[in-house]
Amino acid sequence: MSLYEHTIVARQDSSDSQIKSIKEKYLKLVEKNKGNIVKTEDWGLMNLSYLIKKNKKGNYIHFKIEGNGQMINELEKNAKIDKNLLRFLTVRVKEFDLNSNYFGKNEEAK
Repeated sequence: MSLYEHTIVARQDSSDSQIKSIKEKYLKLVEKNKGNIVKTEDWGLMNLSYLIKKNKKGNYIHFKIEGNGQMINELEKNAKIDKNLLRFLTVRVKEFDLNSNYFGKNEEAK
């Protein structure tokens, strides 16, 4: 199984319950396609470099996933048609960095 990092950017006007349902949707999608979520990070609301669909900010959610290429194709296909998402990016990595939390200020406040 290959290792992937998948980051999605949800709309800035998404409520906490919508963000939670987006996370659940993609968690179920990965599990349905025989993948494994190693870690999920909620990076919170951050500024975008430029306007995307009239949005200045976006809610970032980052997944560290073990799976195959077919699962990633299914994940990206669903992300393309999801109206709540602005952008997504999937990167294949050699190993996960589970110790560093680059955008952890939101989680430390909880």
